[in-house]
Order: sequence, then C-alpha cells, then structure tokens
Amino acid sequence: MARNQNDHTHAWVLDLPPSVLEKRLALGLIVATAVAFVAVLPVSDHALVEMNALFPSLDAIVLITDVITAVLLFAQFSLSAARPLLALATGYLFTALIVVPHALTFAGAFSTSGLLGAGVQTGSWLFIFWHLGFALGLLAYAALRIGKPDQAMPKTSVSAAIWSAAAGSLFLVCALTWLATAGQSLLPTLILDNGRLGPNVPPIILCVIAVCAGAVALLLLNRRRSTLDHWLIVVAAVSIGELAFSGLLPTVRFSAGFYVGRVFSLITSSIVLIVLLAETTRLYAQVVRSNATLQRERDNKLMNMEAITAAIAHEVRQPLTAISSSSAAALNWLKRTPPDLEEVKIALNAIIDAGHGADAVFNNMRTLARAEPIVHSLDLNSLISEVVRTMDAEFKQHRIQIETDLSWRLPPILGHRGQLQEVMSNLLSNAIEAIGPVSGPRLVKVSTEHGSEGRVTVTVEDSGRGLDPETAQSIFEPFVTTKARSMGLGLAICQMIIQRHDGELSARPARTRGAVFQITLPQAKA
Repeated sequence: MARNQNDHTHAWVLDLPPSVLEKRLALGLIVATAVAFVAVLPVSDHALVEMNALFPSLDAIVLITDVITAVLLFAQFSLSAARPLLALATGYLFTALIVVPHALTFAGAFSTSGLLGAGVQTGSWLFIFWHLGFALGLLAYAALRIGKPDQAMPKTSVSAAIWSAAAGSLFLVCALTWLATAGQSLLPTLILDNGRLGPNVPPIILCVIAVCAGAVALLLLNRRRSTLDHWLIVVAAVSIGELAFSGLLPTVRFSAGFYVGRVFSLITSSIVLIVLLAETTRLYAQVVRSNATLQRERDNKLMNMEAITAAIAHEVRQPLTAISSSSAAALNWLKRTPPDLEEVKIALNAIIDAGHGADAVFNNMRTLARAEPIVHSLDLNSLISEVVRTMDAEFKQHRIQIETDLSWRLPPILGHRGQLQEVMSNLLSNAIEAIGPVSGPRLVKVSTEHGSEGRVTVTVEDSGRGLDPETAQSIFEPFVTTKARSMGLGLAICQMIIQRHDGELSARPARTRGAVFQITLPQAKA
C-alpha cells in the first residue's frame, strides 16, 4: 500500500499481502499437521519410555528461536511503531523467558524433582502459563489488527514501550515461576501421584485452546490479512494441535501424543522466525538492488550530462570556427590599402550566417531532445548546396576541393531542415578532418540520387585516411571515435537524426582511398 511519509505504517510482513505460493505453503502445512494429528490420534494415549532429559533440549531450541523472533519483531516495531507488533513481540519474549524455569524445574532432567524447589505440579503449570501467555499475545495482536490497524504509537514512546514490555515479561515470568514452585499449593492439582493427568487438566487446556481459537477467528475476520497474519493462523492451528496432544487427548504423561505435542511446539516456535528471516533476506536483496540501480542512474546522469555538453560543444565549434576565420579575413581585408570593402562585406555576412548557425544548433538540439514530429517538405539538393556554400571558406582554408553531383530529378522529402543541415555539416567536417594529414588528392564529393522504392540517397565520399571494416561497424556508437580530441558523439547524433527521419546512415571504405558515408531517406508522399 502506498502511503505518505507522515503515515505511521510499515511496509513489511505486517502490510504485505501473502503471495499465492505462501498461501499454498500455509495450507499445505495445516493439512500436513492435520494428517499427522489424525494419524497419531488412535495411539495418543499409548505410554512410551520416559525421556526426561529430552525436554530441556527442546526448551533450549524454543528459547533460541523465540528470542530471535522477539528481537526481529521488536526491531520492526521500532521502525513502524505498530501496536500489533509490540503485542506479538511481547508474547514471543514471554515464551522465550518462561521456558528457562520450565526446563530447570522439569522433574528428572537436572534433578529427580527439578530445581528451584519444584514439585510434581511445577512443570505442568509452567507449561500452561507458557502457552496461555503466548495465546494471549496472539489474541492481542489479532484484536489490534482488526480494531485500528493503522494506529501507531508516537515515535518518542517506542523505546520506552520495548523496555516496558521486556521488564513486564521478566517480572511476570518470575512471578509465575514463584507461583508454580513455592506457591504451588495455591494452584489446582494437575498431575496425580501415579503420573496420570488429573481431571483439572482438560478444562484448563480447553480454556487455552479457546484463546487460540479466538485469535484465529479475529485473524480470519480481517479482510486485509497480511503475510504475517496468514502464517500466524498456521501457528495458532499447530498450537491447538499441540495443546490437544499435551493435555486433552492422552490421560498419561510421556505418551505418544505427549511427545508429538513437543514436536508441534518446535514447529510453532519456528514458523514466524522463518518468515521473518525470509522477509529480512528479501528486504536486504531489495536494498542491494536499489543501491545498484541508484548508482547506475547516477552514473548514467553524469554520462548524459557529459554527452550533452560534448554534443553541444561539438556542434557549436563549427560556427565558432567560421566566425573566427571570417573575422580574421575581414581584418586582413581592412588592413589593405585601400581596404577591400566588398570582401569585408562578404566576411561580415559569413559571420552573421555563422551566428545564425550557432543559434540553429541549440534549436536543433532542443528539437532532437523533444523528438518533435517531422512535417516539413524539403528540397534536399537545395539544403546540401546551402551547407556546402556555408562551409566553402573552410574547404578553401584546408585546400580541399568540393564537388557536387546533385540529381535534378530528386523528389522532395519530409524532414527537419535544421537537423538535416547538422548531419551534412557533421559529415563534411569529418571529411575535412580525415583529409587534413593526408598527402595526395584532397577531394570531397557529395552526390544525390533517386533510388528505388521511393528512397532518396545522399553520398559523401572523401579521399582521407579511410576506414577499416571493423571501425565501420561501430563508428556510429556513442563515445566511439578515431580522433584524439573527440568524444565520439557527432556520428552518433547523426545516426539518431536520420533514424528519426525513418532513414539509414551507413559507412564503408572507399574503393581506392578514403571513406564513403551514405544517407538513405524516404521521399515525401504525394
């Protein structure tokens, strides 16, 4: 459930709905317990060998599992301040504490009659207190869940509540231990002299079972049952089976049902612990994945910022270079005697055009980022001629001959004029850089052709250092470059623009020397 930060809710097992698999596992465990119960029922009263030393070992297992469960529940309560978790954690802590005197006072384990001044009734009464305390904790949890499930304690009271629960559980265990030992004469008789269960046992066990059944009923009435609610129903069901085998069905101690009840007690104490450990593992894995995702997003943002900066710098560098070259040319023409004002005028117009080109770069980048629809009908030959004319001074500066072979039958295309101008400027600038250090013919040829299937082809061929086949395959990937001072974004941007125009951009080595870049675009429909 999505909640705001001011909500005192908790997004763990207390709120998460059970999955289909969890429902099936819970149902399977209940069915398995019921099958075991029915199977043992006919021989539940059959007396077996007394193994007194076994029960302190079982109590030690319950102590460990319930302490860990209580700690995990208190930890979740400290984060969520949910009262139901406090009640359940207190129940598990009480169980963990009371098994200690139960093990020490068990007759025949550490001494013949048990430690702490235990009598014949002590172990049985501590067993009753143990299960009654847990059942009341479970009932309090269920009642708080169905009453005001979203009510939470103030955060300032959480620590005090935990310490109060721990101190109250310890005091209650001490008081009940005294009552079962020194004050056992105040309690009804449970065990007769011959080791048989007295008539007071069934009514008392039925009372404890009624408390467990009440908790189950409240949990079933809750329409917003969580994963924890679901498994606590299983815990209560197994606990009812344990109580039935411990004092309701058999009439003697150390019977088959008596021993099976101890096995059920281990299951009861382990279920919630396993669920909490599984949930803790899931949350830890989720935190690790979230941290990894955040790290990747951070790296991607840094890379995107670097890429955007580099792309803008790459595109703006061309008009800035043209401005610098034209400004230097204008100064040279002014220094002549007399000044050649016509050439100065041409240089100043070139500066103005370059300034407009720089502004167009930013507009094109913004348009490309927005992925705006392409709706303009363009004459590709006119666009190419304009770009070539704008870069004429740069070609002359590098002593490179530019040739154009533009098909007069070329149909119009649909496209974004600024973006396609950017592509042509990039390809021609790359051709100039490729030819720069090369001796021999210094030629760039631009041609257009009306191809088949309504496609228009633009070819830019240079006589530069050329491409090897492996480079031609990856040259359009971002950050892949053969230049020492390049980010490798120019051709990647060109590829993106052409793809936005439903076209293709490819590269291959020229037949003799140099490289060939080819653009294929769809013609405009009539």
